[in-house]
Amino acid sequence: MFDYKLLAALAAVVEQAGFERGAQVLGVSQSAISQRIKLLEARIGQPVLVRATPPTPTDIGRRLLNHVQQVRLLERDLQSQVPALDEEGMPERLRIALNADSLATWWAEAVSDFCAEQHLLLDLVVEDQTVGLKRMRAGEVAACICASERPVAGARSLLLGAMRYRALASPAFIARHFPGGVRADLVARTPALVFGPDDFLQHRYLASLGVEGGFEHHLCPSSEGFMRLVEAGLGWGLVPELQVHDQLERGVLVELLPDKPIDVPLYWHHWRSGGQLLGMLTEHLARATGQWLVPLE
Repeated sequence: MFDYKLLAALAAVVEQAGFERGAQVLGVSQSAISQRIKLLEARIGQPVLVRATPPTPTDIGRRLLNHVQQVRLLERDLQSQVPALDEEGMPERLRIALNADSLATWWAEAVSDFCAEQHLLLDLVVEDQTVGLKRMRAGEVAACICASERPVAGARSLLLGAMRYRALASPAFIARHFPGGVRADLVARTPALVFGPDDFLQHRYLASLGVEGGFEHHLCPSSEGFMRLVEAGLGWGLVPELQVHDQLERGVLVELLPDKPIDVPLYWHHWRSGGQLLGMLTEHLARATGQWLVPLE
């Protein structure tokens, strides 16, 4: 039988990115949570954490975290049937990884009513849509939104739709870099904006235009900051269509190559044994996201 106090200590350290904050969440001392991790490692005979900044789980640590995530959800189902077991009476907190652009556009409206009705708290981890699945693989989250269709072992994936991106720049940027008009071969020769080192959307877009190779770009790991930089004329960028209706209408931003959008599929990944709450959220997202996402062609 697992000692779930020890597993809770492991989850807290990883989720809170440190022993001190993990101890605060559990209401124990830093020394106590450290001792619990050591006892867990002694019992299984191998390390569960790499002592780095932040601490990261080992392979066996990831498997244990995976187990903890699923147990939490199953416990909620049991507590709904036997309320006396819920000693703290606290709402469930669901840890989900999703991309910054979804968080900045459709996510809040999609889940607001559901969270209120189910008394659900969210613990959101922001990852690029191309790498969010690594959080599932590491056992750090109960679900994630990413661009990959193939689920990890023990999970399911559901296509929600696609986010449509358009290549945009400020009028001043276009006048400065494209005085003779925008051409696909010239786009790669002007500064671009990229969300982060794991963001290859601009690379894919240029490849779809027949342009290969590297290009100059700024890195900006903030959805709101990304927009501000595009509006200020620092570079062109691929921006979610959902985010720029007003700017396009006012002429604050201009599309570089009209009718050349790029669609990014978004898949909802969740554990098969995630319990009723995760199943209900999955059904809710399947119904609701069509308001914001486009069908994948």
